[in-house]
Amino acid sequence: MKPSAQRFALLLSVLLNLGVVAAIALDAMRVPAVRALPDYLALSADQRVRWQAAEGPFLVQFSAASHRLETHRTDLIRAIFADTVDPAAIEAERAQIAELQQAQQRLMIEQLLAERAMLDPAQRERLARLLLEQPGVPSALESLHRP
Repeated sequence: MKPSAQRFALLLSVLLNLGVVAAIALDAMRVPAVRALPDYLALSADQRVRWQAAEGPFLVQFSAASHRLETHRTDLIRAIFADTVDPAAIEAERAQIAELQQAQQRLMIEQLLAERAMLDPAQRERLARLLLEQPGVPSALESLHRP
């Protein structure tokens, strides 16, 4: 094999190895996929019972609130793009959405406080870290308006 071909093969091999190492490093730095939060937090059997008892009603309430928000969001969009614009209707929908969002935030905070009370310090730290590591996701509207 010619020296230039050997150098090319060596360079290609080194680049390939660097790519593999970089992929492994990036994979290790990613936030782990959490399949089940109780497993991730390593809840005891007693904690799991209390967690599930608190989580069920919360999820029902949160889902209902999300549905109400979506209904008002749809109504707001329809009011904005109606043939005849009614500023009072737009403002009423905006105000309703703000009120529902505030209620949903209160619900979320209450749930997190209830979960916090069930956890030991290490579990609280793990949950807080997981929540802080969640990426800020732009809304669909923001995504539509970005180049």
